[in-house]
Amino acid sequence: MTDIIQLLPDHVANQIAAGEVVQRPASVVKELLENAIDADASEIKLIIKNAGKVLVQVIDNGKGMSVTDARLSFERHATSKIKSAEDLFQLNTKGFRGEALASIAAIAHVELKTKRAEDELGTAIEIEGSTVKSQDVSVTPSGTSVAVKNLFFNIPARRNFLKSDTVELRHISDEFHRVALAHPNIAFAFYHNGSELFNLPQENYRQRVVHIFGTKTNEKLVPVEEETEVLKISGFVGKPEFSKKTKSEQFFFVNQRFIKSPYLNHALKSAFEGLLKEGYHPSYFLNLTVDPKTIDINIHPTKTEIKFDDEHTLYAILRSAVKHSLGQFNIAPVLDFEHQSSLNTPYNYKDKTASAPAIEVDRAFNPFSDDTNSNSGKQRGHHTSSFKQTPAASWESLYVGLESKGNNTKADLNQVTFESDSKTETIFSDDSIETTKTTFQLQQKYIVSTLKSGMLIIDQNRAHQRILYENFLKHITIKEATSQQLLFPLQLHFTPNETKIINDLKLDLEHTGFVFSMLNEDEITITGVPVGVPESEVSIILEQLISDVENDVPDTNFSAADLLAKSMAKSLAIKNGQSLNSLEQEHMVNSLFACKEPNVSPTNRPTFITMKVDDIEKKFM
Repeated sequence: MTDIIQLLPDHVANQIAAGEVVQRPASVVKELLENAIDADASEIKLIIKNAGKVLVQVIDNGKGMSVTDARLSFERHATSKIKSAEDLFQLNTKGFRGEALASIAAIAHVELKTKRAEDELGTAIEIEGSTVKSQDVSVTPSGTSVAVKNLFFNIPARRNFLKSDTVELRHISDEFHRVALAHPNIAFAFYHNGSELFNLPQENYRQRVVHIFGTKTNEKLVPVEEETEVLKISGFVGKPEFSKKTKSEQFFFVNQRFIKSPYLNHALKSAFEGLLKEGYHPSYFLNLTVDPKTIDINIHPTKTEIKFDDEHTLYAILRSAVKHSLGQFNIAPVLDFEHQSSLNTPYNYKDKTASAPAIEVDRAFNPFSDDTNSNSGKQRGHHTSSFKQTPAASWESLYVGLESKGNNTKADLNQVTFESDSKTETIFSDDSIETTKTTFQLQQKYIVSTLKSGMLIIDQNRAHQRILYENFLKHITIKEATSQQLLFPLQLHFTPNETKIINDLKLDLEHTGFVFSMLNEDEITITGVPVGVPESEVSIILEQLISDVENDVPDTNFSAADLLAKSMAKSLAIKNGQSLNSLEQEHMVNSLFACKEPNVSPTNRPTFITMKVDDIEKKFM
């Protein structure tokens, strides 16, 4: 019997290993940017074509590599970052495994140009699928340039699983934001298909946040500073009123490395307890500095997951630091019964004494005296009128004669007529009206109606989504919807990336009834909304739309319109827990079965179920 276990060829093993490190073009961007930072670069350029599917190039002015280092950099497990296992607990660099360039070279065409400052000439290397095609001397500026072309050229299955250019570009932008936020002392430039998306100079942390997420972000930030023996915290959190339904503005950096930590995220949410609306998430940009010995980074190839020695202490410190900042800057409500700002005395009144008001009064004036007007008026030299004043009758005169009429009081009241409600006649008698209720609401979630064969149970949220979806889709693709004008224009602020998404869908949004008067880099002004859409829901609709678009956008216009209709229907549909009267319930049932596809919601979930009488009878057997 022959042996069946054998060693894989190097090129196959490299392709398998590359799948863990390089999942999409954004993974290449992350690895190349981190290598540039480890090379002590002060200026880094990122150049992208077709969302990274055609080209990902990173150019830096770092220390460069020698001829030998340039060739060895593409070998697996070859690294300059560590030398022994103990170095894993003293990591001060981004990379350390020596897998990034080897994995990238296994599945793409790579061109490397590098030169050290002390060398006159540099080195140029071309690799295709782990095979070195050429290595020559090159005239190149100091630093390193790595160009990755035709990603996944030898793994067509992986290339076919890539999303649309919009989605892949969003992932690249996310990685760029994470690296740029972690290193505000480095200048970054980002170009896509020849157009400049970002040009970030060397600056402080607050300026870096504002340049990435828009100028209006500055007024949303609350600084957080705390330093203990265990942990140092610096950065910003967003004010509660600017919270979002998405988690797009949540950044944790541990020792200048972006991480994802649900545990620490829970600490932030607990610090905002009572300040956020349900379903909203706080924004934060926090840098945590800890002893490298207390963390373990070597858990996942993406290095975004970290294990801490004492998570409970970090949780408590982080929560209290954020709470302190929210209270210190009057963001969180504070009860102080001993101080009220409205009672503060102005500083320039501090040494002044109170003076009595200068008011002149006539102490001899008596309003109940009969000769007040004549005598006092003459004494004061006032002009008196020449006409005769008739004294008013005293209050006793009001009751004169009531005793003589006391016996006739009842008789007089009987003759008084009062106004009564008008009585409207109906053409039907009360006996002919039958008030039979054909629907009722169950748990404020389901609408139950009767059928000839049994019972119909409708999910009100999914049913309303289907109704709104078909209505919006009809307006977008066939005719323009009517719009209701706002009394005051509505101004909304978004990040540059979010504004670009809305700008791309502007035409479809206008077909649904939105009217835009201004749409610039970080501000949107809306003067009209679709009929039936409350003004308070507009920001929620657009935030949900941006979130849906960022997750998946097909390429065709019809599909974009379809996604817009789905997103708006999901935002405006009646939520579970909302009470409906009988007329609304019947209208929901009739509208659902007037749809082209009443059986499923826009997300292909069932909108209703039926229970036959036979099935009900079986329950009683």
